[in-house]
Amino acid sequence: MRRKDRGLAKVNQVILVVLDSVGIGDAPDAEAYGDAGSNTIGNIALAVGGLSVPNMAALGLGHLGNFKGIPAVEKSLGAYGRLTEVSAGKDTTTGHWELAGCSSSKAFPTFPNGFPTEFVRAFESRIGCSSLGNHPASGTVIIEQLGAEHVATGKPIIYTSADSVFQIAAHEDVIPLPKLYEMCEIAREMLTGDLAVGRVIARPFIGNPGSFKRTEHRRDFSLYPPHDTILDVVKAAGLMMAGVGKIEDIFAHRGLTISNHTGNNNTGIAATIEFIKTHRPGLTFANLVDFDALYGHRNDVPGYARTLEEFDRRLPEILNVLGDGDVLMMTADHGNDPTTPSTDHSRERVPLLIAGKPVRSGVDIGTRSTFADVAATIAAMLGVPGTGEGAEFASHVLR
Repeated sequence: MRRKDRGLAKVNQVILVVLDSVGIGDAPDAEAYGDAGSNTIGNIALAVGGLSVPNMAALGLGHLGNFKGIPAVEKSLGAYGRLTEVSAGKDTTTGHWELAGCSSSKAFPTFPNGFPTEFVRAFESRIGCSSLGNHPASGTVIIEQLGAEHVATGKPIIYTSADSVFQIAAHEDVIPLPKLYEMCEIAREMLTGDLAVGRVIARPFIGNPGSFKRTEHRRDFSLYPPHDTILDVVKAAGLMMAGVGKIEDIFAHRGLTISNHTGNNNTGIAATIEFIKTHRPGLTFANLVDFDALYGHRNDVPGYARTLEEFDRRLPEILNVLGDGDVLMMTADHGNDPTTPSTDHSRERVPLLIAGKPVRSGVDIGTRSTFADVAATIAAMLGVPGTGEGAEFASHVLR
């Protein structure tokens, strides 16, 4: 596949950074998902008496909602807008797939009462031992509840959540990581048809009863997207297609030319900067996981607020290494409002902030009708075919 001449050769590299779960509320169908009133940034800002994120504010974040402490600057340094998810669901997989130009009309199955007994017995037969759990739970809670029994018996802990996931928790000294990953691969192979969850997740932990701690050796085993995404298109065009964080897992290791599976925000930012500095034409797609994994799912409002402010302080490090032809897009995949009783994802619109020398300042791209507009715009900027979904806004934001 050859790169098309779309008149946008001024763009050399697009950097798409997903601030995992940083939603801005106001999804038109939030009530149908039980998320009426959820607004991750807005409710956090109100709860802590205001957020200090001057760099994101300068890019236009304050224009996207009423967020205490985040002003709507007179003229933003870049372009800004809001994205509306059309895919059924509110999880990591559907959000990232839609951003990449592959929406999902059918929600992945969930298991509020645990997985069927027949499946669990068949899974246990395949892995050679019985298991513990098999019910929806918070990951940190279930390892405290069942961790000691797991350590004593060697039985893995299986559980799910409101999302479409089959999770296996195991102490790294009891079930070594290669064995845990093998169990997840077996589960992924078996979870098909009506049991085809979006992700199987390895949840390793360490420590002793009363002080167990999950590690950064998590791995996600995703379904394949139903059709090509922008990752496949960029790779086929002979351009760099770099993944940072759990991107490789979300897309089932498909469509990438290079990847750095970082485990936290700081290492994710560092890896993103290193890919930018290669100056290779293409797309760098990064997921910064800490907002969701460490604070959203644990309803830790101060921790979430602190991490938003920490990212904002580091944002200039990314902006300062952008080349003359580089465009940075920052968005999210869903919400996870830690001020609500739920510890699960929330159905919300998400922000989109766009920066870089090719980007016009003070541009409001409005409220977009699908996350897939991001993929369509990346395709237009890089001069490659689209995925067939979304409407590009490159012509509105580029100088």
